[in-house]
Amino acid sequence: MSEFMRVSGLKVHYPIRSGFFNRITDYVYAVDGVDLAIEEGKTYGLVGESGSGKSTIGKAIIGLEKMTDGQIIYEGKNITSEARQRRSNYRRNVQMIFQDALSSFNPKKRISTILSEPLRNFENMTPDEERRKMIELLNIVGLSEDALNKYPHEFSGGQRQRIGVARAVALNPKLVIADEPVSALDLSVQAQVLNFMKRIQEEYNTSFLFISHDLGVVKHMCDEIAIMYRGRFTEYGLRSDIYNDPQHIYTRRLLSAIPQTDPNVREQNKLNRLRVEKEYQTNASKYYTETGKVYDLKNLTPTHKVALRDLNEQGGVK
Repeated sequence: MSEFMRVSGLKVHYPIRSGFFNRITDYVYAVDGVDLAIEEGKTYGLVGESGSGKSTIGKAIIGLEKMTDGQIIYEGKNITSEARQRRSNYRRNVQMIFQDALSSFNPKKRISTILSEPLRNFENMTPDEERRKMIELLNIVGLSEDALNKYPHEFSGGQRQRIGVARAVALNPKLVIADEPVSALDLSVQAQVLNFMKRIQEEYNTSFLFISHDLGVVKHMCDEIAIMYRGRFTEYGLRSDIYNDPQHIYTRRLLSAIPQTDPNVREQNKLNRLRVEKEYQTNASKYYTETGKVYDLKNLTPTHKVALRDLNEQGGVK
C-alpha cells in the first residue's frame, strides 16, 4: 500500500470575541496540531467524545472548515489552498458521507438528480451512460432502479444513508470521509451500511477516514485508529495496539466504558472502570499538562504512538 495523502500540523482555531469593541480575547482550539498519513485501501478511525475535534478534522480535510494552520499534501503536492475549490481534482478524489443524510440532500430533488450531480460536475457522460452508472451505484448499496424517481423523504434512515454512500463513491474517489455514518441507525441497519462500505472498499480500493464515538464499530472497520481529546491525539496505532495494549488513560477510559452483553463479566468490568478512574485521578499529570492540554505524541513502537509526559511512565492500570 502506498501513501497518497499527508496532513501535517493541522490546526482549526475559532476566535472568541467579547467586550464593547467585539475584540478577539481567546480561541477555541477545536483542532490543535495533528498529523495523519493516508494509504490506499486502508480504513482509519478517529475516535473521541463529542467536541473532541474529530468531525472538524474531516471537514477541514475536505475544505468545509477553514484551516488556521497546517498543510495537506496530496500526491506529493501541497493543495492546502485548493481544498476549498469546488471542481479541483482533489475535491473529485476526496468525498464525504455525512451523519444526517437527510439534511445533506436537497428535499426538492429526486434521487436521480442527487446522484447525477457529481457525475455532471466531473464526468462527460451521455444521458444513457449516466443512468447506467446511477443504477450500478444503487445496486452496489442494495437499492433498486425505482429509487431514482423518489424523493429523500420517501426512504428510511438506513436507505438514505446507503444513498449517501452511493453518492460519495460515484466518482471512485481515493478517500471517503465518513462522519458518524451509522450512529443514528438501528443495529441491523448499521450492519448493512458497514458491510456495503466494506464491499465498496474491496471493489474500488477506496480509503476511508471513519469518524465515530463507537469503539465497537471502529474495531470492526478500521486498520489504524487515532484517539482524540480536546483537539489533539492522545494515542495512535494499529487496531491491535489500541485494543490490546492501550497506554493513555483516556484510551483506557473509553475502552472500559464499552457496554458488555455478557452478565458474567459485569462485576469484573465495573471493577476495571473503578481502577481506571482511580489511575486517572492519581496520575493525571502523566497524561496532561497543568492547563489540561494533551502532550505531544511519542513513538512507543514503529506502529504505536502515545501522548505521555515521559515514555518511562507508560503503562498503568489495564
